[in-house]
Amino acid sequence: MKSFGAIVFVSLSLFALNILAHPGQIKPGSWKWDFETDSPGQPPSGFFFSKTGSGGMGKWTVSVQKDAPSGANVLAQLDADPTSYRFPIAIPERISVRDFLSVRCKPGSGKVDQACGLVFRYLDENNYYVTRANALEDNVRFYHVIAGKRSELASWSGQVTSGSWHELNVNAKGDLFEISWEGKKVIEARDKTFTETGKIGLWTKADSVTYFDDLTVEAR
Repeated sequence: MKSFGAIVFVSLSLFALNILAHPGQIKPGSWKWDFETDSPGQPPSGFFFSKTGSGGMGKWTVSVQKDAPSGANVLAQLDADPTSYRFPIAIPERISVRDFLSVRCKPGSGKVDQACGLVFRYLDENNYYVTRANALEDNVRFYHVIAGKRSELASWSGQVTSGSWHELNVNAKGDLFEISWEGKKVIEARDKTFTETGKIGLWTKADSVTYFDDLTVEAR
């Protein structure tokens, strides 16, 4: 069983939850994808993949990382296509939530961007919320994406280290969004663009090679 460590964490309270594909139930109403039962070099079981913008779809594969927060397997986005307005997304199948989610992430490399993000209230590849951290810019930002156009809602500037695991949290309560970085709240914002349940997922940008682990959903 994996424990939480320094990685991205987003929170979403569940309005609707179907049977999850291969997560472990850590307590009633809580699930976690640690990728330990997936085969390295292959896409993770129970996920589908999408993309906002142009360029390649991305290459999502299970990777062995010696410094993984728990276990050895993580999920990596390895396609370094430098198209600037390109946002590969990995979505767990058969789950719809509204307000609570979490994950750990490590920005690996990238000359255009080194970003790791969490998508929530995802309706399709062109309509969703995303919070992301960027190691090249040293900031955490919160956006909504409407009809494929990304608009910034709030931002925080602070250290985001490449090659290290970090923790990012988002606690969404109706139209109130609280985003934490390394356990400290750094953004509080309100927005009413997406109010219903939607899917959750993992997100990168441009040529970011990024690693994710311990994607967790908690019913609130």
